Amino acid sequence: MTKIGIGVVGGGYMGKAHSVAMAAVGAVFDTKLRPVLQTIAASSAQSAERYRASYGYERAARDWHDLVHDPKVEAVVIASPQDTHEAIAREAIALGKPVLCEKPIADTLEGARKMVELAEGANVPNMVGFNYIRTPASRFAHDLIQAGEIGDITWFRCEHTEDFLSDPNLPKNWRCEGMATGNMGDLAPHPVNAALRLMGPIERVMAEVETVHKTRPGGQVTNDDHAQIMCRFENGVMGHIYSSRVATGRKMGYAYEIYGTKGSIRFDQEDQNAIWLYRTEGPEAERGFRKILTGPKHPDYLPFCQGPGHGTGYQDMIIIEAKDFLEAIETGEARFPTFRDGLAVAEVIDAAIRSSNTGTWVDLPDVLGGAS
Repeated sequence: MTKIGIGVVGGGYMGKAHSVAMAAVGAVFDTKLRPVLQTIAASSAQSAERYRASYGYERAARDWHDLVHDPKVEAVVIASPQDTHEAIAREAIALGKPVLCEKPIADTLEGARKMVELAEGANVPNMVGFNYIRTPASRFAHDLIQAGEIGDITWFRCEHTEDFLSDPNLPKNWRCEGMATGNMGDLAPHPVNAALRLMGPIERVMAEVETVHKTRPGGQVTNDDHAQIMCRFENGVMGHIYSSRVATGRKMGYAYEIYGTKGSIRFDQEDQNAIWLYRTEGPEAERGFRKILTGPKHPDYLPFCQGPGHGTGYQDMIIIEAKDFLEAIETGEARFPTFRDGLAVAEVIDAAIRSSNTGTWVDLPDVLGGAS
């Protein structure tokens, strides 16, 4: 067992989640690397000190530069606003420090490409925080698809729907400024990541990106509320991706349906401890979707609980993420999703925005430009 000093940039929603995960991961997964909550940075030195006291860090940094250069910080977790990711990652990578960065890895496609180039050039362990695809249920769905259990895939649909801005009378806030914090920067990357993980590379897209509530009390909204993306995967399968922050009634609508020649799979994050599986076997009168509750036989479940059906929660996904990050550092072997996986998402998002602007299909090779 070896201790490793962890520095987290950001102490809010995701900063707290990563702090709790790093404090718990050693006990849950018996990792060989045991995190020490070394240093935390926030929007001000005062905020950092408050988070230090609350989460149990040894030190509060003056700012993120101070944290990255702290010799006791051996790995950096970036949980700050999207437009800060690239600069922090660049500095950490230059010092040879492993980086776990919240999605999206950068606020521009060019920035994402540069982060991949730097991380891979320096051979520094790197990961992106796509947590929802890590549930035991979605890991199991991935394994079923890879094993051919539902046959040849014929169609794919995924959504990420929430309603935190569905009320047009809610005042304008920081989420209403800039594409990086709009739906396409905040929510859409998750279902795109799911599509790429479950179905493979996307060949081309046709998209519509829309701002539903163009003005709010306090001013103009400069980013998007929801988007729909038709896509064709490289394996020939047709798909559809929808994301929204104005989907009234939806709280965590990360959901997908996958149809195959031998069966189908349905999943909804609001019921994250189950998948629905249909198989084309047995008498027609006895066929139907079967609800499978996750348990110790499913990936990454047993370390949390020995009882099937007892379930895991949101924080547990971040603990799984922390485990994967520590294993990547320990072994030197990449763990999904890497910066390159984050770049693949950024490429699809960029292509979708271009498609919406031009009203045409956009081929992903036009966006890739040989970068991946």
